[in-house]
Amino acid sequence: YLGQFLQRSAILLSCNHYNYHITISVVHYLNICCGGLLAYISVHNNNLRGHIPPSLKNCKILYRVRLEGNHFTGNISEAFGAYPNLNYIALSNNRFYGELSSKWGQCHNLTNLQIFNNNISGKIPPELKHATQLQQPDLSSNHLVGEIPKELGALTLMFCLLLSGNQLSGKIPPEIGVLSNLEHLNLAANHLSGPIPYQLGECSKLLDLNLSKNKLGESIPFSVNYINGLQNLDLSQNLLIGEIPQQLAKLHSLEILDLSHNMLNGSIPNSFNDLKSLTVVNISYNQLEGPIPNIKAFHEASFDALTNNKGLCGNATGLMPCVVAAASNKVGHRKSTKVIIFNLLPLFGLLLLLFIMAGSFFILCQKNRTRKSESMEAQLGDFFALWGYNGRILYENIIVATEDFSSNNFIGSGGYGAVYNAALPIGQLVAVKKLLQSEDSMLINN
Repeated sequence: YLGQFLQRSAILLSCNHYNYHITISVVHYLNICCGGLLAYISVHNNNLRGHIPPSLKNCKILYRVRLEGNHFTGNISEAFGAYPNLNYIALSNNRFYGELSSKWGQCHNLTNLQIFNNNISGKIPPELKHATQLQQPDLSSNHLVGEIPKELGALTLMFCLLLSGNQLSGKIPPEIGVLSNLEHLNLAANHLSGPIPYQLGECSKLLDLNLSKNKLGESIPFSVNYINGLQNLDLSQNLLIGEIPQQLAKLHSLEILDLSHNMLNGSIPNSFNDLKSLTVVNISYNQLEGPIPNIKAFHEASFDALTNNKGLCGNATGLMPCVVAAASNKVGHRKSTKVIIFNLLPLFGLLLLLFIMAGSFFILCQKNRTRKSESMEAQLGDFFALWGYNGRILYENIIVATEDFSSNNFIGSGGYGAVYNAALPIGQLVAVKKLLQSEDSMLINN
């Protein structure tokens, strides 16, 4: 029986839940390549354990391989080779480890590469671009690192790219935008950063876009509205900022929208009232405010889907009606105004005190200046009042003050006479010039 079994070009042992002992005997006794005739092997969804037989690497005419749903282990880069005829291979839900070999790029007829939920590490080989027929690579739930190769943009037939649940980093390559046949893109739960490339809007056939649980920043690109058939949009748990683009309302096929756990602000666009196909929405943990759209998805949204925003209102669980919310905002505004006034009063008081002190100092200075000015005017008045005295009395006072023009009071001389100090009875100190005789005569004649 075993000899006849080995002559077959296909091994089909799927969904039988073999136990461990039967599996070991099969692995030991089968020349699994069947003399190079094996083209199709399917042992998926059993309890098979152990390593892949080394002979499988030499099965050059393999066309279809299904080993998923078992407990196989081993280094994936050593267990598998290059298969030029391979069309479909599924290794998911096993315990394979190691790195992805560049040899997968030599499988030029490969359309489906399913390796999700294993322990694969390392980087995605850029040589994968040579597998030009590849349509459905699923490498999710592994330990892949590094950036998403921009070379994947060369796989123009690809309609499903699933890389979620890894440790991929860097930016999303804009080259993904040229994948015009892409219908499902899931890059969730990685360490991707930078903006969401606007080129994703060129993936016009996209039905499912999941970029959640990353570190994507900046605003949501309005180009997303070009994906007319988009049904599921999940951008949650990122670092997105800004307002929700009103252009998203053009996604008339949208059924699920999750923008939660970001830093979006502003109000929800009124144009969202046109999203009649929307059934599930989550906008929690943002800074959104204002009324929610008047559509069923928002009205029936749970409290958790709308909570922790700045001030949403409307007809939904846990939200206040917008009229009450507006009144509450007014009260809150009044309270905040009172708090602001209360905090500013001491400052105004201090400024007022400083102003009063400065004014008092200014007034005091002005009074001092006025007094000095009045004193000076009085002195000048006294001085000029001398000219109103009786000439004889004035002359006598000058004679006494200068001690009869004594040399003790002499100051100096000029062209017309000598100058003397004179302390008048009123206490005013003046200078007196005694004219020469010829000058006196000249004055008398004049």
